[in-house]
Formats: sequence, C-alpha cells, structure tokens
Amino acid sequence: MRAMAHFLPLSRVARLVDEPRSVIQRMIRNGELATFDGMVDMNELLRVFPDVQWEDNGEFKRVEEIKAKAFSRRVMEHALPGKEVLAERLYEMSKEFAAAKTLLLHYDEVLRFLDDKLDDVMDVGDQPARQAVADLKQWLRQKLDATPEEAERAQALLAQENMMRIMSAQVTILPAGHEFFVEGNDTLLEAALRAGIPLNYGCSNGNCGECKARLVSGQIKKVHPHDFVLKEVEKADGAFLLCSNTAVSDVVVEAGVSGADDIPLQSIPTRVKAVEIINERIAALHLSAPRSQRLHFLAGQRITLTSGDIGGEYYVASCPCEDRHIELHIRRDNRPFSRHAFEDLAKEDIVRIDGPHGRFVMKLDSRRPVIFVAWDDGFAPIKSLVQHAMSLEIAESMHLYWAAGSVGTKGGHYQDNHCRSWADALDDFSYQALDTAEGPAAIAEAILAHHPDLRRADFYVAGPHALLQTLREGALARGLSPLGWHGEVIE
Repeated sequence: MRAMAHFLPLSRVARLVDEPRSVIQRMIRNGELATFDGMVDMNELLRVFPDVQWEDNGEFKRVEEIKAKAFSRRVMEHALPGKEVLAERLYEMSKEFAAAKTLLLHYDEVLRFLDDKLDDVMDVGDQPARQAVADLKQWLRQKLDATPEEAERAQALLAQENMMRIMSAQVTILPAGHEFFVEGNDTLLEAALRAGIPLNYGCSNGNCGECKARLVSGQIKKVHPHDFVLKEVEKADGAFLLCSNTAVSDVVVEAGVSGADDIPLQSIPTRVKAVEIINERIAALHLSAPRSQRLHFLAGQRITLTSGDIGGEYYVASCPCEDRHIELHIRRDNRPFSRHAFEDLAKEDIVRIDGPHGRFVMKLDSRRPVIFVAWDDGFAPIKSLVQHAMSLEIAESMHLYWAAGSVGTKGGHYQDNHCRSWADALDDFSYQALDTAEGPAAIAEAILAHHPDLRRADFYVAGPHALLQTLREGALARGLSPLGWHGEVIE
C-alpha cells in the first residue's frame, strides 16, 4: 500500500539529495519534480531520485564524527544544539511519533471492524457474494503483509530527515522568502548571517532592538539575555529578538532584510591576521573583527581603512557570510596605504575600518542566471558577490569573466585558482579568463557572444567606464532588462 503523505521543504530536500537548492528549483520549473504548496512529497522524492542512498549522506556522517570525538568538547559544542534545545526538539518529535502511532492504532481498529463486517456479509450472502468477499479479504491480507517496494529507502529517508531535524531547524524569512538552517548553538541572527542573509541588526547583543522580528509559526527559545524591553503588546503579537533566540522547530519569521541604504555606518578596530603577498603587484589583506563587532555589510561594498594616520578605501573581497573575517585586495601603487600594506603592516597590527559604502550589491530577490565581469583588481567586489550568491544559492546559474593584464602591470589573474575551483565544484558555474590587452570593446564582444539572449539574466560588472558602457549597450540590445544591470566603475 502507498505510504501516508509526508511533505518536505525544499531546503531540506536539497540537503537530503546533496544538490544545490537552485537545482531543485529548476527541476520544479521544468516539471521534473512535483510539489504541493511548495513542499515535496516523500514518495515523489523517492521516484525522482531512485539512486540516492540516504544512509550515506551528510547528517549521519556528522553524527558519526561526533560519536568518534565524543570527548571533544569543542566539536560537541559546535555541532550539537544546547541540551535544552535538543530536549525540546526530541520532545516535539516524540509528540509526532505518538500522534502517528495513535493514528496507526486507529487504522488497526478500522481494519478489524472491516474484517468483522466482511465476515457478516459472508454469513448471509449467496455463493458469488461469499467468494467475492473471500477474494477481497485475501487481497487485503496480501497487501498488508507485503513489504512496499520502496520501504527500505523510505525508512532511510525518514531516519535521515529526522536526524536533520534534531541537528538543525529550518528558518523561512518573510516576506523575502529566504531559507536557512540553524545549527549548533547559533542564534537565529548568527545562522542567518552565516548563510549570507543580511537581516537587519545593530549591536547583535540585545541592547538596541534593531533585530526585532515576529514569529509567524514554529517554536523558538531564548538562549541569551537582552536589555532591550519589548512591549507586552509586541510580545503578544510574536515579537522577539533574533540575536537572543534560537529555533527549536522549523520556523517562519517576519524580519527585515538590509539593503545598501539600510546599513548604518560603523567604525570598528580590527586586527591584521595576515598580509598575503600574492604577487609583486597584489596583496590580500586579511583582517579579523572583534567578536562583539562584526562588520555589517553587503557583498560589493567598500570600506575605509586607517592604520595610524594612513588611510585608504578598498572593496571588501570576502563574503558577508564569513563571520568576522574581512579580506581586501591591495594593489601596489603610490597610494600611502598601499605602500604601508606592502612595506610595514604586520600581523596583529590594528587597522580601523569605517563603512560600508556603495550600492553595488546583490539583488537578493532575483533567481535568474547571473553574469559576473571583473577587470583587473575589480575582481575584489566581484569575488565578494560570487561568494554571496553561492552562500544564498539564489542564482539559476553563474558565469564569471575576469579580464586582467600581465602580473607586471595590474597583478594578472591573481586568484585564478579560486575561480577554477568554483568551476570544478559547481555544475552551474563557468569561468573564463580574458586578456585586457584586447581592449574593452573586444572583451565586451567576447562575453556577449556567449549570451545571445539576455532576457532572463542579471549582470554585475566592475571595471573601467569604457567596458561598462560597451557591455551595457550590447546587453540591452540582447534583451537585458535595465533592472538587471549592475555596474561599478573602477579605473
């Protein structure tokens, strides 16, 4: 007999089959995977992915790792939720188990009642009726005694999903529709930022109330105290602070997502983790923000750096999802901060950052293919944008073009290995290195030749004005919407 319907959210489906969420969404659009109210039936999942071995997938491996390192406190604290949250999740699952068992007992009673009624029919009916009833009873027994064809895989799938629900909770943000998972001891805010989702927040320690949100459904638990006072009418309406609560069950939350104009200017003292001299023209400066003052920014933005009385402005090259780590690419030139970075800056030195600035940021509500174009060290904001798109899994596909000169002029393709590793790891990611010696017009022509129809695309381009102008005109002529164009002039 067909198993009872069991529906799974898309983000959990993606984890179960080890595919990006964008791949699952494309399968739905193409009619390859059926959904009901945005959810996938377990039987549909078994049908579409017949070769997936659930027991070999991620959560079981994570649990085995925890078991193998059971006395490693750091591993346990990082991977497992707190004991109170864990107890709450187990309790919620036990209630579901009890409800399912009660329903099965009810079905058993119904079947016994049906069996008795069929016996009554056999007692009073004529020979054809008795034979028909006997055949029906035999058929029912055969079906009830038979093991469903997909029973083992269904059991493994349910076990895998239950393990996921114990280890993590899924969060859906309204009205934006973003989804992420809360793992370990993370608060909702920490988990969202790790996923690259720029929720509104201020101090992140419960004082300002900027991360106030509303619980629509599911269960949360307060894990950190806060000084900000919520009004009783707000609490009655489901208001809570993202920085002080975690998710016990899968939850739906109303919360604001930051745009470029929503993020306040910040001034944060950071420490130098490393000055990585990539080649004679480019250095990657790695900074670490304090635990209580991580930089709130969006991919593609820039910040002002100050060391002593020496300052300079640079684009952030790291993803907002990288916690306290901030990476910047410093070109060797005559600017004071550039000379300071190459000649004097050392590990543990203090560098103050101020910002962020700029509106060259990701359009978070788009699900279209994305084309990224970088010119020389304009790669820095593009790298940040690419990593942000990866963390959010919002793009249907990604194409990266990086035009650079020789190492001796502007630094060349100084992180070419990163780009190639992305292309190797992701099915829907392509990368092409181009030579700036060809000139902006030829570079634009070469890129557009790969994309004759741009009606469903977004462009993010960082480079000289001539490249942006030529590329934009050509892209619009190929059907690109003006809303899909995002350019940043970097000479």
